Amino acid sequence: MPAQTLDEPIRRFREFLGPGSVITDPVRLRTYECDGLTHHRAVPAVVVLPESAEQVAAVVRVCDEHGVPFVARGAGTGLSGGALPRTDGVLIVTSRMRRILSVDLANRRAVVEPGVTNLAITEAVRDQGYYYAPDPSSQQVCSIGGNVAENSGGAHCLKHGFTVNHVLALEIVTPQGEIVELSAADPGYDLLGAFIGSEGTLGIATKVTVRLTRAPRNVTTLLAAFDGVERGGQAVSAIIGGGILPSAIEMMDALAIEAAEAAVACSYPEGAGAVLIVELDGPVEEVAHELGEVTRICRESGAFALRTAADPAERAAVWKGRKSAFAAVGRISPAYIVQDGVVPRTALPEVLASIDRLSREHGIRVANVFHAGDGNLHPLVLFDDREPGAGERAELVSGRILDLCVEYGGSITGEHGVGVDKSRYMTKMFSDDDLDTMQLVRCAFDPRGLSNPGKVFPTPRLCGEVPGVRRGVHPLVESGRAEQF
Repeated sequence: MPAQTLDEPIRRFREFLGPGSVITDPVRLRTYECDGLTHHRAVPAVVVLPESAEQVAAVVRVCDEHGVPFVARGAGTGLSGGALPRTDGVLIVTSRMRRILSVDLANRRAVVEPGVTNLAITEAVRDQGYYYAPDPSSQQVCSIGGNVAENSGGAHCLKHGFTVNHVLALEIVTPQGEIVELSAADPGYDLLGAFIGSEGTLGIATKVTVRLTRAPRNVTTLLAAFDGVERGGQAVSAIIGGGILPSAIEMMDALAIEAAEAAVACSYPEGAGAVLIVELDGPVEEVAHELGEVTRICRESGAFALRTAADPAERAAVWKGRKSAFAAVGRISPAYIVQDGVVPRTALPEVLASIDRLSREHGIRVANVFHAGDGNLHPLVLFDDREPGAGERAELVSGRILDLCVEYGGSITGEHGVGVDKSRYMTKMFSDDDLDTMQLVRCAFDPRGLSNPGKVFPTPRLCGEVPGVRRGVHPLVESGRAEQF
């Protein structure tokens, strides 16, 4: 879309937002050219900074009127290029919408705006004995709106679930600029569930009603060191197989440990080829019994060092290395790719061995950090971008890791989303007919395809376009009914 076609929308934005909330300066626009996934970049044509749902709706209505694509962005911590701007479109940044609107402890819920950070919810209710359970590693800075878009998880989602399990209602702005309420209590189709994890393709969340969780009576964190990930993986399988459900089971391999030590001096046991962090929560007696069982299992699986956090400070120290792992690898590598895939927990040893083979074959180091309890891998593919061909080899290894995940019955993403980075891999998991059906859902919300276009789908089509070569035309788009979608 030629830049001059945005002159009228920009004029309208300035009218109802004020000039200080509309950015067109080329230097300032570059601040927003990427999210946490920095190898995809695009400078938006204009950035707007609304402060209310009504202002978001007004912006979207102008976009709809003029056929201008728009992308929502929160804190910009995403790792799949989900908030990558359009060079011909509007970037709607919700960072000024950061109020906690209400807290209702009697009903264990809070209503927040999308720019509120994940951790801020817990901080608002911690003294009353509550917290917000989903905890991405970036929880100090990532925003709730982005968490909703990506259905974010975190270390403790093993026991307590993902964002979708903790959102009770949403106020959204549709791609046509209407303000609509979605609730878990609504009869009929689960539109709330469809919206969560839709990566901004179905509209923009402007208010989020979250479930507050009662803080457990006791939390115990165990750090176990092994000579390699294979023995650590055996311990994970034995723990879950023994009927124990920790709130978190995290693993880091030797390279990830090296990076964390360099960055935050986490003081994990010397010589560890892998460390396992197991956190247990619940009634005191139950946690004590489970700790004994987990300790026994780790020892039998070959743990050469075991450490139990004695107080909250020691617990925080154990977690410090894990929480800093993604950023920490910058200490040992000039560049890296953060990957995110899922495999069945029982397949962890085989998949990790295959990743090691890929690493050696292509001369590309891979640091493994993962939610071991549910098989959610976060391989960090390390390379030197100054070395000719290194980036290409790293991309090859990164893609092959996703192939492995699919081959073993897993998924190309666990919590980082598809965005623009993984859209080309969707065909490895889904047939053309599957993707056509998903596209119909999107088109029901966004028939003009203006809301975060170019994300999730590998070959996006205009809504209503009849698929090309297929075994048959989808019944919902045949015989002139396509315009409904």
